[in-house]
Amino acid sequence: MAKSQATFSKKEKENKRLKKRQEKEEKKLERKANNNKGKSFEDMLAYVDENGNLSSTPPDPKNRVELNLEDIQLGAKKEVAVDPADLIRKGNISFFNENKGYGFIRDEKSQESIFFHVNGLLGQVKEKDKVSFEVEKGPKGFNAIKITPLT
Repeated sequence: MAKSQATFSKKEKENKRLKKRQEKEEKKLERKANNNKGKSFEDMLAYVDENGNLSSTPPDPKNRVELNLEDIQLGAKKEVAVDPADLIRKGNISFFNENKGYGFIRDEKSQESIFFHVNGLLGQVKEKDKVSFEVEKGPKGFNAIKITPLT
């Protein structure tokens, strides 16, 4: 008798291929059985509740809040113009080095120390003088400018 041409590994590969084909057919039938194409529009809707969570039930119309379109802000907040009177501050010169041309002013209200340069002076000043000044944002913090001595 002649030996069969089909070896064990060939039979095993054929069985695996048939099994894969059968599993694929079963998955196809399962997808057809559970298909969602026949759902109604109402079943497909999702609602957002007051906490931002998705829900299948519509919100209660009694809890509805009316919004004005003007109240909705898109983009960055518009900067409110600052009153020029608020820009002018008062303080005392706590340190001043005339040779190097810089010093510090102690603000009366916030008690913070603000740097100034002689280029920002509008008159002659010395340590412990009372001055009025404006503040601008510099690369290392706030700088005092338009410094005028108070008498």
